[in-house]
Amino acid sequence: MNLFDLSGQTAVITGGNSGIGLSMARGLVKAGADVAIWARNEDKNAAAVEDLNALGGGQAVAFPCDVAEEETIASAMASTLDRMGKVDICFANAGIGQGMALPEMTAEAWDRVMAVNARGPALTYRYVTEHMVERGVGGKLIATSSGQSIMGVNQSSNYAASKAAVNGLTRAAAYELARYGITANALLFGFYETNLTAQADPRFAEWMTKRIPLRRFGDHEGLEGLAVFFASPHSDYITGQCLPVDGGLCIS
Repeated sequence: MNLFDLSGQTAVITGGNSGIGLSMARGLVKAGADVAIWARNEDKNAAAVEDLNALGGGQAVAFPCDVAEEETIASAMASTLDRMGKVDICFANAGIGQGMALPEMTAEAWDRVMAVNARGPALTYRYVTEHMVERGVGGKLIATSSGQSIMGVNQSSNYAASKAAVNGLTRAAAYELARYGITANALLFGFYETNLTAQADPRFAEWMTKRIPLRRFGDHEGLEGLAVFFASPHSDYITGQCLPVDGGLCIS
């Protein structure tokens, strides 16, 4: 018996064409779920869909979406329902780094990061949960947060604040939507090699590795099973949680 069969389920993953989002999408497709990627870069979208459909599990499609622009979220939701008929699971994963130290903070830098990292998940959930509530069969909301939301960090106040907002959104959504059978959780990721971390000073990665109790970066293959668990019925009694996935970094 396959304990984690997601056949017949449909998942949305914002920012799912690379990095953590694509790794989670691979796990979902392997488990039989159909996946709709919402992301900005259409070339990367096409490459991700080709990658996912070669796995031989569920079907993958992609729709252009910038979560900082509400109209593109609405359009992606409409396209997903037209193509796939429903949404059972939503991974609000899209995000940007662009951290900045407080003495250098500008309104533009603050607003840009908050628009993508905080408002983006909220508006994504707005359209997805409207559909879930109307269907009346429950659903799963999983947000990509960061360990920076609960730890002090240098030169990244706007990013840390945006991810702390995601944690608050998660708890509020879990409480508000429980009556509809919809759960909401956030995954507070530590150091994974992605396009965002590739922009950091290499000395930061070396220092970070020494600080992580498990002494290594997160592995992307491990994200596949994590995504499947939170998308599956086995996580039905977990809601409102902000779970660090960081090799013990937050306790170091």
